[in-house]
Amino acid sequence: MRNLDLDALQIFKAVADQGGVARAAAHLNRVQSNVSTRLKQLEAELQTPLFRRQNRRLVLSDQGRVLLSYADRLLRLSDEAQAAVREGAPRGVLRIGTMESTAAARLPPILAAYHAAWPQVRIELVTGTSAALAEQVRGYAIEAAFVARPFPAQGLAAMDAFREELALISPAAWGPVGRAQELSGRSVIAFAAGCSYRRILESWLNQEGVTPANVMEFASYHAIVACVAAGSGVAIVPRSVLEVLGPAHSVRIGALPGSHARALTQLVWRADDDTPALQALRQALQQAAQKR
Repeated sequence: MRNLDLDALQIFKAVADQGGVARAAAHLNRVQSNVSTRLKQLEAELQTPLFRRQNRRLVLSDQGRVLLSYADRLLRLSDEAQAAVREGAPRGVLRIGTMESTAAARLPPILAAYHAAWPQVRIELVTGTSAALAEQVRGYAIEAAFVARPFPAQGLAAMDAFREELALISPAAWGPVGRAQELSGRSVIAFAAGCSYRRILESWLNQEGVTPANVMEFASYHAIVACVAAGSGVAIVPRSVLEVLGPAHSVRIGALPGSHARALTQLVWRADDDTPALQALRQALQQAAQKR
């Protein structure tokens, strides 16, 4: 089989995006017979159908969805490589994963400075837990992610980004929480499994022999803090997030013992996929760290 050429991948992607050969031909300003022929040649080279018909539209097959993810990356990298050679500047799309806490409290000034320096780069943010984001980086769904230790780091390059001070928040109506044993039978409020801060809280309770009544999962810090304020349980929250949220909710803020009170956020990426746009982001992080 010959190596895939970018022109064939561009035609394939256009058919996938437009949902048909005719619309793809118009989008690419090509004759329809040329698009149809090139698509058939690509399927013959790969020895697999890339589309199936559904309600008079072409829909990607399972193999086609796999190829589309690679085509997106290859075409993007081709555009970035040409721009970098011509202009020496990053451009294109940079897809970054981030924990919600980092997106709310840490990234706004850094991304603002990045955009001012490199307006040709369009940044797309995806939020999630550390484990889920690390897996998306490994799976080429995103180029890089801000994740907090502990997280699965196999196969990823990393650089330190932020150090977070963590706080234990509990309902204001409760008394101060001095020991983990006081939380026995209480509920833990957290993000879904895979959240690094949730792991830290569960690790502390486990070390102290404390079993929570249950874990209530929410998808935002606003919801977590509001649920704690309502008296439902306890949670771990970075102090930087509490500063952003302000006094909107009445919760008791307590300290965590020893190493449980601190967390390291890192930027991770695939070492074999280091684009100019990603290099510029690392430089922005380094510059921000020097100013702190």
